Amino acid sequence: MHSTWVFIFAAITWIIASQYRRDHPNWTDIQHYAVGVLTSLLFFASVLFHELSHSVVAQHYKIRVVSITLFLFGGLARIEREPSKAIQEFNIAIAGPLASGLLSAGFFGLAVLFPYSQSVGALAKWLWWTNLSLAVFNLLPGFPLDGGRIFRAMVWGATGNFEKATRVAGASGKLIAYAMILLGVWQVVHGNTQMLWTILIGWFILNAAQESVAQVAIRQALVGLSAADVMSKEVPTAPGHITLEEYSAEVLRTGRRCHLVVNGDRLIGMMNVHTLNSVPRNEWAHNSVQAAMIPREKILWTSPEEPLLRLLERILTADVNQMPVVSGAGDGAPQIVGIVTRDSILRVMQTRSELGPLATSR
Repeated sequence: MHSTWVFIFAAITWIIASQYRRDHPNWTDIQHYAVGVLTSLLFFASVLFHELSHSVVAQHYKIRVVSITLFLFGGLARIEREPSKAIQEFNIAIAGPLASGLLSAGFFGLAVLFPYSQSVGALAKWLWWTNLSLAVFNLLPGFPLDGGRIFRAMVWGATGNFEKATRVAGASGKLIAYAMILLGVWQVVHGNTQMLWTILIGWFILNAAQESVAQVAIRQALVGLSAADVMSKEVPTAPGHITLEEYSAEVLRTGRRCHLVVNGDRLIGMMNVHTLNSVPRNEWAHNSVQAAMIPREKILWTSPEEPLLRLLERILTADVNQMPVVSGAGDGAPQIVGIVTRDSILRVMQTRSELGPLATSR
């Protein structure tokens, strides 16, 4: 749960309780807020069910789901990588609105069974309408809404070009975002302050659409490159027996933030500034590098042939700043041939964006 969720949960609960107070003046204040809290909880459970539906379909296609976050604007499922086919994108995207539609039908059935004057009837009416609105809103063809992803999948399937489809869907998302912002501003100017929410959602969609287009630029900048193209062949090492105090002095002297830890000729782990800072400074003089390092079996590796885009995704997912490059890991004689860092990848991206695409010879 994002920190903003607490505030939006409180705000939605207050709005629902206020509506129940107007529609059901014969209820007690405790009943207004009790049903309001329950309705708000079920609403966010509906949002979670919506995101879980995306996640289940993604996992069906062997795409790992990193996290599901409830935040200010609802929910967000973060997956490890983009789908590899347009049909996968379509099925993952359509799962959310279908799930919300299913919930809407279920709550509508409850609303028919129970009169609106009762707690269950009032709760069910609010939830069936809200879930229906959630499904319809998410079908708008603006990236990154589900409808925008469906639209991207359709363009992708028609053109066979993922980058072009993303740019088209991103442009559609920007148009919808600007329309929402302008509509919200117009309504607020004319006294409808509730439309401030529309402005915020439009701003969120606009930023997400711009980010999606930026991600396409990243893909284009890294296409055709592998780990071997950006790795540094100079791999600094540090002995495992030195103290963390001595290691920090070496880092300050050379500016190198990551070292492979060796014991004689044998690799035993990896040490970096992040791991160093995880140990209290007053313990540096009494702890060795070997005691604090990342053990060899927990080090993430890459091969020289791994595509740079996939490697960057792995680095970001694992939240590490560097990854050793190992050759011959499959034949039982692994050899460290270099190291790739986030900085080296960013430098390549910046240089390629400045120079533009390379001219091809004829």
